Amino acid sequence: MTRPIAVTMGEPAGIGGEIALMAWRRRAEGVPAFFAIDDPDRLARLAAALGWEVPLHAVAGPEEAAACFPEALGVLPRRLAHPVLMGRPDTANARAVIAAIVSAVELARSGRAAAVVTNPIQKETLYAAGFRHPGHTEFLEELAGGDAKAIMMLACPGLRVVPVTVHVALKDAVQRLNVGAIVSAGRITARALMSDFGISRPRLAVAGLNPHAGENGAMGREEIDVIAPAVETLRAEGHAVSGPYPADTLFHAAARKRYDAVLCMYHDQALIPLKTIDFDRGVNVTLGLPFIRTSPDHGTATDIAGRGIANPDSLIAALKMAGEMAERRAMRRSVA
Repeated sequence: MTRPIAVTMGEPAGIGGEIALMAWRRRAEGVPAFFAIDDPDRLARLAAALGWEVPLHAVAGPEEAAACFPEALGVLPRRLAHPVLMGRPDTANARAVIAAIVSAVELARSGRAAAVVTNPIQKETLYAAGFRHPGHTEFLEELAGGDAKAIMMLACPGLRVVPVTVHVALKDAVQRLNVGAIVSAGRITARALMSDFGISRPRLAVAGLNPHAGENGAMGREEIDVIAPAVETLRAEGHAVSGPYPADTLFHAAARKRYDAVLCMYHDQALIPLKTIDFDRGVNVTLGLPFIRTSPDHGTATDIAGRGIANPDSLIAALKMAGEMAERRAMRRSVA
């Protein structure tokens, strides 16, 4: 992979900057070339405060960043309006955070960056600057334009999960479940597993909503009326799909050998098992976009920001996964 990955700044008062610096320091561990879209002065101050020797090089574009990566971390400048106080998000800096995401997407869509890796954002801080999306996924879907339909996958070495409903109250998640949403998630997931993960015939397991998958309607009819019809639709289209299964028996080690990804009905049904299995290396992957986007599966951690104790493993895993996905897409294009 010759093109570098664009890494956004995320919340400047959070841990995004320091884990990006740590990832560059661990570049010998197979971390693919990347550059930061950030304020170089704030990164320089952060590195100095932590006592880390990280040479920074302001770059005009990804090409320059790729060339300097072995010796310095390239930084595509996006200046912050106010100096950063670690742990204290500032709405004045929100526009730069948003601009970094937009720039990363533009570079990926133009083919100059191999992928986008986003550092965590503090959404309530961005709302003051006009950000109107529940999170990264919805914003990236808008930036993709056209008919892009984005969904979230969480992945670690032992598990991949896709929540059909995401950041809504549990009572609203139940109301929003429908055959179309499950079928759409299954189609997008199957395509992504083939194109980006190299799985020729993906096996999808589908979780039930209710305890014991409804127990034939005794504990709820969603499995009968909504989930099973969606499974049958996907099967009729030729997908290797099974379920609905009781969620309490779907994630142990033996069960995980029987599928490549699980469609889950709500947020915590997906994230609790993944974070239990591998909390430090979980990766958030956005499926259904015309460009590659991954992210560490954690928040801004403002309570520990600036102390140099944040764990960079999830960001490093996100960078490696994005690099692998980019290589697979490049190989598919060369064959075509």
